Amino acid sequence: MSLRAHIPNAITSLNLLCGVVGVVFALRGGVDVAFFLMLAAGLFDFCDGLAARLLNAHSPIGGELDSMADMVSFGVLPSVMLYTCMEELGCAAPLCFIPLVLAVFSGIRLAKFNVDERQHTSFLGLPTPSSAIICGSLAVFCHACPESWLAHICSYWFVIPLLTVVLCALLVSEVPMFSFKTGRSGGEGVQGMKRTAFLCISAIIIILVLVLGLHWSIVPLGVFLSYVIENLLFALFHIA
Repeated sequence: MSLRAHIPNAITSLNLLCGVVGVVFALRGGVDVAFFLMLAAGLFDFCDGLAARLLNAHSPIGGELDSMADMVSFGVLPSVMLYTCMEELGCAAPLCFIPLVLAVFSGIRLAKFNVDERQHTSFLGLPTPSSAIICGSLAVFCHACPESWLAHICSYWFVIPLLTVVLCALLVSEVPMFSFKTGRSGGEGVQGMKRTAFLCISAIIIILVLVLGLHWSIVPLGVFLSYVIENLLFALFHIA
């Protein structure tokens, strides 16, 4: 096997390494560093697939390694970040373990995705990176702004566990979720409209955060919450 064939797997391994190191930082109180490592893992997750396509270097082991890396970076890491967030907010010790269930459902989500032939150009259920970024950005905000109204709300014992339950349900649901993958009609019709609406909402969120001087973590939190809400609204009104 040529060296070129190993490049995508090497990039995937960097995704896995970011996830593992991120868990260490999260447990040591460095949730901001952990979140940036999560974002780096997301970048490597995008680049490994791109490299595999450009180099024509797809392999069965690459697919398995990709799922294992995503399990750590977008399953274990965000659940640990929510765990540390609840600890910092003074929640009771037994309740802090509830967010760890998110790692289990992320694993189920990844396993379902691997065997589901319907998800080539869109998703059924919430993608694990989206769930991870919601959890990670919330943990960063509560860590950076413990006196804020959002951190105060999250300090109630049921809020983060409830968020965990909702995200777990969305991960394994059959709710259609658009992606930025392109297929034969990837950028046309309803899918194109969904993407355009999402980009417009994201731009508005970024502008509001800049104008109001809010903490930067509100941007990824708001953007990916809007992604979830938008898809739920389209599903509610049966707009495919």
